[in-house]
Amino acid sequence: MSATSLLGSLAAIGLAYLIGSLSFAVIVSRGFGLADPRSYGSKNPGATNVLRSGHRAAAILTLLLDALKGFAPVWLALLLSPRFGFSETTIAFVGLAAFLGHLWPVFFRFAGGKGVATAAGVLLALNPWLGLATLVTWGIIALFFRYSSLASIVAAAFAPFYQLLIWGPSPLALAIAVMSLLLVWRHSGNIRKLLKGTESRLGQKAAPAGAPVQRPHQRGAHAGKKGHP
Repeated sequence: MSATSLLGSLAAIGLAYLIGSLSFAVIVSRGFGLADPRSYGSKNPGATNVLRSGHRAAAILTLLLDALKGFAPVWLALLLSPRFGFSETTIAFVGLAAFLGHLWPVFFRFAGGKGVATAAGVLLALNPWLGLATLVTWGIIALFFRYSSLASIVAAAFAPFYQLLIWGPSPLALAIAVMSLLLVWRHSGNIRKLLKGTESRLGQKAAPAGAPVQRPHQRGAHAGKKGHP
């Protein structure tokens, strides 16, 4: 690799990280006059948590923009590859950098989201069929179980296996495996909640910040008090 190609590759990877660092959950919420998604629900700056605000349009826009910031850098790198001589390894690192930018955004004190939509965007750009297979996997789990976190974990676990089994080992497979491991790790809190049965389902609104969370037996006790003077 020539010095020019190396500098071009480093510039592409750095730019992908900066694009990934745009936390659209926070930006869109501010635009709609909503509370900061880092202050309620799971406190995760992502589309699912924005949906807990009850504002569906803001959640959909966040989802699309988060996916776009994963898709666009990879698509541009592929488009410019003949001109700048980007290798498959460079393309893989561009996608990984955009994903890492979402997880640890430089513009938001390195406090980012879990990367589900951004990873989906990266996969769709790297390999549209892989991206589609992963999205279908997510959709099936979400449809039957109504847990976004569970759907994301299962889809992340399957993505590198799809790549390896169908398209074989490559730098892309390594980047996808790293993204999958990080995505599952970022969902460790959700895994604990799933095991305890306290995880929020898709579309469930979050309680206002600071509001006490009532458990089922507490609600039953309150109902009993209302029936007795």
